[in-house]
Amino acid sequence: MIPWPDLEMFNAVRYYWIVAKGYRLCPWKSPYIQWRMETFFGDEAAGLGARKFFSLMWRERQRMRQFLGWVAQRRAARRAAEHEWRSARKHRSE
Repeated sequence: MIPWPDLEMFNAVRYYWIVAKGYRLCPWKSPYIQWRMETFFGDEAAGLGARKFFSLMWRERQRMRQFLGWVAQRRAARRAAEHEWRSARKHRSE
């Protein structure tokens, strides 16, 4: 089992890798990340540049940690539901 701090980092990197596709070296330019941050932080996140992006991320790191925990829970719930669906489908075909 992966220790909790390492698991948090893994979840953060996995989420970032997925949502920053095409913008991994400059995430503040990603239309999706801009939309998510404007939705999450409001007008404060409008017109992000590199400095403003990293400043906002650093200042709100605790809220982002909570958000990433929620993302990990939703992902686990989805995987469990998919596993249950596959098991039920397999039993029906037997």
